[in-house]
Amino acid sequence: MMPTHNSGVIDFERDRFPFCIVWTPIPLLTWLFPVVGHMGIATSSGIIRDFAGPYHVSEDQMSFGRPTKYWKLDPCFVRGGSSGWDSAVSEASDIYKSRMHNLFCDNCHSHVATALNLMQYGGSTKWNMVKLAFLITWHSRYVSFAAYVKTWLPFMIFVFVVVLVIVFT
Repeated sequence: MMPTHNSGVIDFERDRFPFCIVWTPIPLLTWLFPVVGHMGIATSSGIIRDFAGPYHVSEDQMSFGRPTKYWKLDPCFVRGGSSGWDSAVSEASDIYKSRMHNLFCDNCHSHVATALNLMQYGGSTKWNMVKLAFLITWHSRYVSFAAYVKTWLPFMIFVFVVVLVIVFT
């Protein structure tokens, strides 16, 4: 679902991503699996919230660094528009401030999915971490060429080394 109108200006310098889902690499994990990373969701003013660990939701500073990718959504697809978006992001954050982090089943992607379910984004309450992992990969844009390199270069070096080892052993 692509935005139908400009619903907030992205400010890359200040890491402000209104109505966006943002993503950044996780060292080591993303180096081996480049589509696996850390996810957050921004308010209508662009302030990022991310489930950063057990009982902690970060605000305005992602736990694994600045966003490298973003997926801009449209508040027209939210029950309650902009205020519905902000209420859902806030409520999801409050819920996750009382949760234990689990890498495989209750993580940063789950936090974002909860926000989208609460706001009924696109008329749906069936958002989940797997669906979001695929959609952020498909719909996102890199914030810069350097962000693209930050995401993919470690993986390419890893693959290169593995190929060298296989060829020369």
